[in-house]
Amino acid sequence: MLSGQALTTAMGILPHTNLPDAQKLALSLDIPFWPQLPHFRFKEDMYAQFAEHFPGMSIDEANKRLSFSHQRFAQELDEYLEQGVTLEYFALDRDSSAAFNGFLSTDLSAYPMIHGQTVGPISFGLKICDEELKPMIYNDFVREILYEFLHQKITWQYNQLKRVHPNPFVWLDEPGLEMIFNSLSAYTYEVALVEYRTFLSKLPGPKGVHLCGNPDWSFLLDAKLDILSVDAFSWGHILVRYVDEVKEFLRNGGIISWGIIPTLTSELCSETADSLTDRLLQLWKFLNQQGLDDGLLFDRSWLAPSRCCLINGDGTASIERSFRLLREVSKNLRTR
Repeated sequence: MLSGQALTTAMGILPHTNLPDAQKLALSLDIPFWPQLPHFRFKEDMYAQFAEHFPGMSIDEANKRLSFSHQRFAQELDEYLEQGVTLEYFALDRDSSAAFNGFLSTDLSAYPMIHGQTVGPISFGLKICDEELKPMIYNDFVREILYEFLHQKITWQYNQLKRVHPNPFVWLDEPGLEMIFNSLSAYTYEVALVEYRTFLSKLPGPKGVHLCGNPDWSFLLDAKLDILSVDAFSWGHILVRYVDEVKEFLRNGGIISWGIIPTLTSELCSETADSLTDRLLQLWKFLNQQGLDDGLLFDRSWLAPSRCCLINGDGTASIERSFRLLREVSKNLRTR
């Protein structure tokens, strides 16, 4: 069973353009990660980073655009199926993951766990559109290939992490997940739940999802995850209302990574470590009143920044302050 106890981690994306600074910040947490750096180059964008070798996909670096063609998909599918029998075909390209190999070459033995990340299949499939500007996830056969493609990408990455640490995991970054609960979405809740559970069941290691939006939380709490990373600063008050699902998730050994530290400069300016500790404890107090004691909550909780946030005007200053506050809030909780 995974250990909680207010361990600190973060989702993976950082706004840095300086690689050593990004690596140092990622290693400052209890559960470090290899940073994705989309401001460093477009290929580090999480959608572009994992698009390589997907049949029908075009990566336009000059215009920072990804597109999908059904015609090219049909033309490239046979080669993909032939090449895809080898797991190395799904390796992260050095040109799209500046920090990955450096992370693997670091001595990580002092950390209890390490993690990697990849874009989730629902976000990937909803974000990238075909020639008719329809999300590629709406095509049943393309979606089937997409799920298998990301399964292989994750397996390759997990295997690399496993070589340097006994306790790795690769979680899914799913900002688009809340979109499937939109009445306009053609990818229905019922179909998504079945396919997502099947996809998760095939993944190696602990299964984790991060998102900064506000979906139907029962979808994820019931999806047989091990780790659920949420923007608790913005949406924690809604998550805790799913009392029965949260109880079952935690009592079955699940970890909630509470993204209680804001990353937007405007939000950070009015917060301290004490105010954020109190904000989290207020969420826990509601769960206390529903029968979950602080001991269980502490034992099944990690702490994280609320979101990656690439839009601040102060470069890396806000995210670095967010990480400092994160470590202070963790210390506060452990002391209490």
